[in-house]
Amino acid sequence: MKVLIIEDEQALNASIVSYLQQGGYTCDAATSYREAQLKVANHSYACVLVDLTLPGGSGLEIVRLLKENNPETGIIIISARNAVDDKITGLELGADDYLTKPFHLSELNARVKSVLRRRNFNGQKVLQAGSLEVFPESAEASVEGRKLTLTKKEYDLLLYFMSNKNRVLTKDSIAEHLWGDHIEGLDSLDFVYTHIKNLRRKLAEAGGEDPIQTVYGMGYKFSA
Repeated sequence: MKVLIIEDEQALNASIVSYLQQGGYTCDAATSYREAQLKVANHSYACVLVDLTLPGGSGLEIVRLLKENNPETGIIIISARNAVDDKITGLELGADDYLTKPFHLSELNARVKSVLRRRNFNGQKVLQAGSLEVFPESAEASVEGRKLTLTKKEYDLLLYFMSNKNRVLTKDSIAEHLWGDHIEGLDSLDFVYTHIKNLRRKLAEAGGEDPIQTVYGMGYKFSA
């Protein structure tokens, strides 16, 4: 899952990024209104954590932009303000949750997981595609009851495909989802093909069908 952390306190921003990355998330960071505006305009995120007070603008405006352009994105407001009117305004704009600083990172992580479950899979505990089953809460997958042994990237790739059924995903979008901002340091995107090939092989070895179609000149599509 790809998460954007919008927080101008750089030490706190770095702490959140480090903690969530350890939990398996791909993270981007922004420390100003302008940087946050560019991130949400050019990238898609499963969840965005946004501080209300930012250099150059208001975090509430970022919430408004997200709801207008990416309504499926989960939003958690994080702010030192404990004013009722800010909380109400944020929630009325469409934010999913509100967390007042200071907070424990474990609590933030729990809030992120809760929002993602509700947002991305409508609270489903099992995602199915034919004989393939994926369990988001435990980060596991199986074919006809046989557990698949997947790397983290392969599992993230499978979940990305299943949450975008019947949509063509470009190699660039897959790479960005798996690697976030670190994609800029990569020499090529050949690793995308390698991960897809390995995922297909493991599905076949488990007796499952291959739901991943190559759309030549465009990318890949997960059909179920």
